[in-house]
Amino acid sequence: MAAGAYDTLVGLVSQYSPSGQERGAVEWLTQRMAALGYDEAFVDEAGNAVGVMGRGPRQVVLLGHIDTVPGEIKVALTPDSAPHRAERSANGDETVRGGLLYGRGAVDAKGPLACFVDAVAQVGAKDGWQFVVIGAVEEERNSEGARFAATHYQPDFAIVGEPNQWDRLALGYKGSAWTTITVRRRQTHSASGEETAAEAAIDLWLRLKAYADSFNADKYKAFDKLLLTLRDLASTSDDFEQWARLEVGVRLPPDVSPGAWYQLLEKTLRVFSKEPPDGAGEAEIFRVFIERSGFPVPAWICEKNTLLVRAFLQGIRSQGGEPRFVYKTGTADLNIVAPVWKCPAVVYGPGDSALDHTPTEHISFEDYARSVSVVCHVLRNLAGPISLNE
Repeated sequence: MAAGAYDTLVGLVSQYSPSGQERGAVEWLTQRMAALGYDEAFVDEAGNAVGVMGRGPRQVVLLGHIDTVPGEIKVALTPDSAPHRAERSANGDETVRGGLLYGRGAVDAKGPLACFVDAVAQVGAKDGWQFVVIGAVEEERNSEGARFAATHYQPDFAIVGEPNQWDRLALGYKGSAWTTITVRRRQTHSASGEETAAEAAIDLWLRLKAYADSFNADKYKAFDKLLLTLRDLASTSDDFEQWARLEVGVRLPPDVSPGAWYQLLEKTLRVFSKEPPDGAGEAEIFRVFIERSGFPVPAWICEKNTLLVRAFLQGIRSQGGEPRFVYKTGTADLNIVAPVWKCPAVVYGPGDSALDHTPTEHISFEDYARSVSVVCHVLRNLAGPISLNE
């Protein structure tokens, strides 16, 4: 990559854009895509940044997300990070050697999104094809941008941008479901020895954990397990009632749908409900309520033997890498769009996902440059004669 080719990455990371505050970054990116020669660059009805290259009937959608988690990190380049340190690679391309860019979103996921923008600009328009780059909003919350895109495009191939390192392809993401569980009971004297709402809530959490442990007992990969998270626990009371509230999240494997998970919760709560002693004169001691939070998302696994996957394998090898496949324990916009588009899809992007959401989030310029070259290779391969005869 030539000097100045990192302006998209640095400029985009410099636009602080936590979920709900993406507008400035969206406008900056559309202006950048226009300056890079895209045929169209605009903000869609959902607030996504969209760039279109080419007018053909066949379509590749490169879907990244432009929002980040909160927590602004000062944008900084390490002393040897200046993009003038370029060397000529074996295939004649210039690539930066060394150097890191720090900033919120450098990894998750402005690095992958900027990679898409620069790669499409380098490849340019191809006869018969249209490349659509989308910087989606709200991915870190309820994926409003991806939900909009899912209903407005029908691509032949989909590339979703998430950090998995430049030489790896992600072919699967777990599903997720979030729930607020509230346990309520009548007020009682602290010396009565009766179980409190807070104690009952902890008992319920332990029951859910025990179920997950039993389900996971014969599973060896995290991708195949139920991964429970207790995000919050709070309790309080008034003169007549006490209650406790659990915020429970779960990452779901492919063989457990969100619906099946909610059915399990309801079954557990029915068992958990406690009948009063004989003659107590009450219908129940504890009342338990389930409230679903956000949008439940099923897991998704991409098909492995596709032209798109083969193009990426070739692209990674062209940059001296040994390609690897990964299946992630998180959830991505892939889970939103892939079931709707039903086309070959992968998740790709530079950056170490271990740095997601951390105070030291940073990306390597060298890895970024390689990723851009990989995506260029993929797009040229897809738009070549072989793809027309698939």
